[in-house]
Amino acid sequence: MTNTDLPVVIVTGASSGVGLHAAKSLAERGWFVVMACRDVAKAERVAREVGIPIERRAILEIDLGSQASVRPFVERFHALGRPLQVLLNSAAVYLPRLKAPQRSPEGYEISVATNHFGHFLLSRLLLDDLKRAAAATGSKARLITLGTVTANSEEFGGKVPIPSPANLGELQGLDAGFKDPVAMINGQPFKPGKAYKDSKLCNMIISRELHRRYHDDTGIVFSTLYPGCVADTALFRDTPKAFQTIFPWFQKNIAEGYVTQERAGERVAQVVADEVFAQSGVHWSWGNRQKEGREAFVQPLSAQANDEARASRLWSLSEEFVGLA
Repeated sequence: MTNTDLPVVIVTGASSGVGLHAAKSLAERGWFVVMACRDVAKAERVAREVGIPIERRAILEIDLGSQASVRPFVERFHALGRPLQVLLNSAAVYLPRLKAPQRSPEGYEISVATNHFGHFLLSRLLLDDLKRAAAATGSKARLITLGTVTANSEEFGGKVPIPSPANLGELQGLDAGFKDPVAMINGQPFKPGKAYKDSKLCNMIISRELHRRYHDDTGIVFSTLYPGCVADTALFRDTPKAFQTIFPWFQKNIAEGYVTQERAGERVAQVVADEVFAQSGVHWSWGNRQKEGREAFVQPLSAQANDEARASRLWSLSEEFVGLA
């Protein structure tokens, strides 16, 4: 197989953590990986460090917090002249110590702007690529998004009241325009940790809405996953230093939810590539407590995530916020 015959996956947030190790695992499996990153120089460095062969990768700049960066990324990807089999939405920002909302260039709260709006826009702009791949490969195209236990109230981690569980309310904040002074999807006062949880709940809602709208007609597989608690990634770089020490220890020794970045990356690669994960409209998990030899299973999601009326409204409002309506 030549370089141009390799299946192609775009991995957002591929310069660190789970995204980087998923990219490495997929390259080892014979995929061509497009590493979509804010910092191209850093991505080049870490790709060399972990051993992603240069002939198995391309690195393209994207800042998912800026819609003006997402569209040029898609153009640069198309300039590569490669078909796209899988889009892996892995990137996320988590800024729990903010005292006031940080805003995207478009004026939206940054966690929702990056984690939700940026990935929503990217997914929609690349949907036709995935449709073509599904038609050409017998429905092997996939759109995979990392979820989180902290946004799923069906699980203990999603019920933790610090700062409060994910809750989109009736999308009042989006209805109000989601610009200053509005910073939360439900229109309530700003809580930075909750803004992250809400944005990830949006990711899981939109994955199911994509499934409802497109799977039957296209065969594209839409799913989300939680690979375990990777408690020492760069996602937590803006938490207090004490938290960065205590949280991994707690997950390893008390909660037993900890997985290494390498193992999480391999699990993500399995969901991207393996036939056993070809089920659409589901959320994959290995559980909150890690058990040796446990296989992945379909984890039920909360009533919020499964509310089709709310999902349809979130879709429509999101289209307006990213200029697709």
